[in-house]
Amino acid sequence: METPLLNTTQLGYELDGKAILKGITLSVEEGEFLTITGPSGSGKSTLLKIIASLLSPTEGTVSYQSKPIDDYEPTDYRKEVSYCFQTATLFGETVKDNLMFPFVIRDQPFNEKKALDALKKVGLGAEYLTKSVNALSGGEKQRVALIRNVLFMPKVLLLDEVTSALDHENQEIIRNLIRNLNHEQGVTILWVTHNAVEIQASNRIIQLVNGEMEEPK
Repeated sequence: METPLLNTTQLGYELDGKAILKGITLSVEEGEFLTITGPSGSGKSTLLKIIASLLSPTEGTVSYQSKPIDDYEPTDYRKEVSYCFQTATLFGETVKDNLMFPFVIRDQPFNEKKALDALKKVGLGAEYLTKSVNALSGGEKQRVALIRNVLFMPKVLLLDEVTSALDHENQEIIRNLIRNLNHEQGVTILWVTHNAVEIQASNRIIQLVNGEMEEPK
């Protein structure tokens, strides 16, 4: 049996004395497309943020490639395991400022062709490269944030309800990109979602209820 790419063991998280996650043990194989569902407040986003190393668990461990994630340099880990927020967070003044970032952290010169090709994949033309981030719609911001995360292909992509606030057209553009990343590039996907279309696209579903994990038989 192959070693899981990502593994959580008895993961727990408390906030102000309240248990948000309880005993989450989860193994994720390379190339899986996993959706995480459950009621609001059940701990879904907290679980993703712990896996992304944005929060520290109260108890338990997260391992990536059989190594505790705390043993990685944060920048190195986030090159491999990339997290997308529910609301797109862009910085700088232009789209180019955002797409330059993955090159900067790798000490590589900006590759404009690679950036333009990525924009094209999410239906944004070359003129968007110099657009102000303040001039973008919510859907456009989410598309830019997503391609910023995958310009250099991560092994794992963590998605926190990234389509929930978008119109149908933007939802479909992002879904198609995610499917292609999984099916054609082999990127492992963990997607927190309530959307039936997105759930059906996955090959495995887990549900969180009151901070505990349930998995369909």
